[in-house]
Amino acid sequence: MIRFLLSRFLQGIVVILAVFVITFVLQKLSPTSPFNGERNVPEEVRKTLESYYGYDKPWLVQMWLHIKAFATFNPPDCVKSPGRGVGEVISQAFPVSVALAVPALLIALAIGIPLGAIAALRPNTFDDHWATATATLGICIPSFVLGPLIAMIFGLYLRWFNVAGWHDSADWVLPSLTLGLIYSGYVARLTRGGLRETLAQDFIRTARAKGASEPVVVIRHALKLACLPLLNFLGPTAAGLLTGSMVTETVFQIPGLGQHFISSAINRDDTLAVGITLLFAVLILVFNMLVDIIQAALNPRIGLKS
Repeated sequence: MIRFLLSRFLQGIVVILAVFVITFVLQKLSPTSPFNGERNVPEEVRKTLESYYGYDKPWLVQMWLHIKAFATFNPPDCVKSPGRGVGEVISQAFPVSVALAVPALLIALAIGIPLGAIAALRPNTFDDHWATATATLGICIPSFVLGPLIAMIFGLYLRWFNVAGWHDSADWVLPSLTLGLIYSGYVARLTRGGLRETLAQDFIRTARAKGASEPVVVIRHALKLACLPLLNFLGPTAAGLLTGSMVTETVFQIPGLGQHFISSAINRDDTLAVGITLLFAVLILVFNMLVDIIQAALNPRIGLKS
């Protein structure tokens, strides 16, 4: 276990460094700079801003200063918000995205796993067809269509929730429901495929031959292994949701990381965009490592490979 964790830690440093370099180079290759779009800014002021943020230094020097700043957990100020650090923005927006991500994941699992199980246990029947069609419908409807539709029904017509903004304790419901319904389709498809494959294996026939009831066979023996493909999906999905859903947060005007990332890309706030990208990379690595550990616990034949 220690060798596995140490190996993943070293691999993670290399991956994060590669993500940073690629993001940094792509930003520098952009034809404009964060200060070119400013209106009525005298040339002296522009040069002062570039000097303050280090944009007048060579690329390699800028890259080293940014690596040093993020590695020491002292990220630089946002380019478009003087005096406001990248860490401050992320620390304020991250809890908002988490408040949407956790309920969305629970909704996706609560709907997707039973739907996939129904389709897998009754293959080529009406139940299989309607469950599969429902899951496919959830996958096909994009969030920029489903979000406004849900906001119109529950916000404008029924007036149960606010349509947009982050003002009330219930403002997480509509965006989380949007994300949960979309991801429940993927969960259902993966659950159906995994469960169908597991139910066809020899140890399931042995369990049935020994007189185990069907619920025991499914829940105790089959569902555990059937969840392995689902875990591979949930790792990156959880990281993506925790760093904010760009479309859903924009539709519902939620001040999470997704909306900050969109605004940083539009306004060329390079330091904030790099900070959010690095956070996403770190979460991807952490969740993938957790998925490997859980898979090894569920199926010892997999093991932890360093």
